[in-house]
Amino acid sequence: MYFCVLDRTHDARVSCRITSIFIFQSMIKKIDKLILKSFWQPFFMTLTVVIFIFLMRLIIAYFADLFGKDLGIELYLKLFFYFSLITIPIALPLAMLLSTLMTYGNLGEYFELTALKSAGISITRAMLPMFVVAILISIFAFWFNNVALPWANLKGYSLLYDIKTTKTTLNIKEGIFYTDLPGYSIKVAKKYPDNKSLKNIVIFDHTKNDGDRHVTIADSAQMYTIMNKQYLIFELFNGNDYTEDADKTGNSDQTDMSANAFKKSKVIMSLSAFDMHKTEEDQFKHHQMMRGISDLSYDSDSLQKAYKSLNQSFLTNASTYYTYEMKFIPKNSVVGKKLLSQKNNAVLDTIVKKRMDRITFPTQNIDFALGQANNIYTYNETNQSSLLAKQEDSHRTDLEWHHKFTNAIAVFVMFLIGAPLGGIIKKGGFGLPVVIAIVFFILMYVMTQQGDKAAKESRLIVQVGAWLSNFVLFIFGIYFLKKAQNDSRLFEADVYAVYFTRFKEKLSKSAFGVWISNKLNMKFANT
Repeated sequence: MYFCVLDRTHDARVSCRITSIFIFQSMIKKIDKLILKSFWQPFFMTLTVVIFIFLMRLIIAYFADLFGKDLGIELYLKLFFYFSLITIPIALPLAMLLSTLMTYGNLGEYFELTALKSAGISITRAMLPMFVVAILISIFAFWFNNVALPWANLKGYSLLYDIKTTKTTLNIKEGIFYTDLPGYSIKVAKKYPDNKSLKNIVIFDHTKNDGDRHVTIADSAQMYTIMNKQYLIFELFNGNDYTEDADKTGNSDQTDMSANAFKKSKVIMSLSAFDMHKTEEDQFKHHQMMRGISDLSYDSDSLQKAYKSLNQSFLTNASTYYTYEMKFIPKNSVVGKKLLSQKNNAVLDTIVKKRMDRITFPTQNIDFALGQANNIYTYNETNQSSLLAKQEDSHRTDLEWHHKFTNAIAVFVMFLIGAPLGGIIKKGGFGLPVVIAIVFFILMYVMTQQGDKAAKESRLIVQVGAWLSNFVLFIFGIYFLKKAQNDSRLFEADVYAVYFTRFKEKLSKSAFGVWISNKLNMKFANT
């Protein structure tokens, strides 16, 4: 507590006022540092947890495609790094919401917000340092969405595609034909625990694409790899090699074949099919997720031009399916004015010219008309599918362009919800703040998905679908901010208990309440 000695002189009063201002400013700086210090720890912790959860979701979704391929730990670490970056735009709003809830919830729980208000510091002023931080994080999120995210998407999804298309490591099982090695079918009766010794092995050689002409059967074998797992060796013992005669004619015996017995033999197979082949990234870079704002703007213009061109060419191409051709005569021409002045069927005969030269016999008119109707119907369906595909691509591109901004603004909107709501609930830690944060995050996610879906299906304009969640949550934020400024007890049960008691009192005094009370008294009296 600070004291200022009162004096009647003017200089003393000025000195006292300056000292008070200096002390007040020093206290404000300490409060700002306290708020920022209590914010960063839960922010980074929440960010890490959310990224970890989404990585677990990736592993669960692609578990069969990712593992069992002996690709090395470095490749998986690189994949997880890329997808950690991809997850950041989703994790930032939730981290901002939960950390601000916890920060201001702790201040309210320990009556520090009450002390600030007693000192003349409003909750709006207490939110100022976090307001600046939220603006800075939103700017970073915009840069990340426009620059880093397309690069991470391109690297991450191309690497995921390469891993998914890589074959599983060699795994020959007992009693089942193994066909993952190109050109061979292998079956073993027994496989010993060392994974090298085999019993009763059968190998069908299909490398020449001539069917089952070449078969090797052995009593036992040893299986191992050479040259850094580039080749697989089967060292066979006590067997026979059967080769059907490939030069036999239709007149020869169909069972002719050569058989060679051996004590020891080797079959060498290439394992190049199990290597991961890197796909050119140019095949993926034109997807909307791999594009920045400038690229998306260019793609959107190109798609809109293609859509308009396809739509305009429909009438011209469709005219070939009709028996009549339209003669387009300008209305302001002499002939056009003359035709418009006539009000009889002669106008139609003049504008429309009949193509009778296509019909050989008049009796074929109906069949010809049905055929033309089917043709134009099929053409309309094909044209409509093409237009819808172009329109959906255009909407997807526009949505991705808008999401570069909406994902960044969502960080600030979540701060606008979390900071005042934390001051209202006055609860810190990972209890109630986590529940509230998850509810609002799910609400944001659902509205974003539904808005995108409606925009892609042309049920909403793209701007409304893209900004729907931010607009609704912004209204929530403004509402909570006003409640926090007025010291609202929005989440306290005793407030609602008082409201309920007042409601019961008013209801009991109303005509409806008296009527209900009389009915109940009569019922109990009769019983």
